[in-house]
Amino acid sequence: MSKAKIIREEVKEEETSFSAVYIEMGNARIIFMSEGEDNLGTLAASMPPRERFIGPPLSSTLLGDRNTLVARLLAERVAHDTKKMALVSVYVRSMDESRSGPILLRLLEKVMRKGED
Repeated sequence: MSKAKIIREEVKEEETSFSAVYIEMGNARIIFMSEGEDNLGTLAASMPPRERFIGPPLSSTLLGDRNTLVARLLAERVAHDTKKMALVSVYVRSMDESRSGPILLRLLEKVMRKGED
């Protein structure tokens, strides 16, 4: 039985710090992404596409009403790339999704690359 792998990464862009806590389990990935200190934000879940089905992963917002688009898109990205269930929390206060989305995507890619090592 293997233990969960936990990875932490941070980036600073536009004078704002963003952090990610990535938890890798056998059948799922959980990522908490925050501006500033660690906080629980809007939580989205996504399932990878089933074999022989065409289309993007399914996703839904479980908690929150801010940053719903970014949370769902990132959850879908994780589910698609890993072929595992994904939960992604996004907590951003100072900028809108059009500015925070690309930053969070780069942070996600960074933490996932580190998870592959």
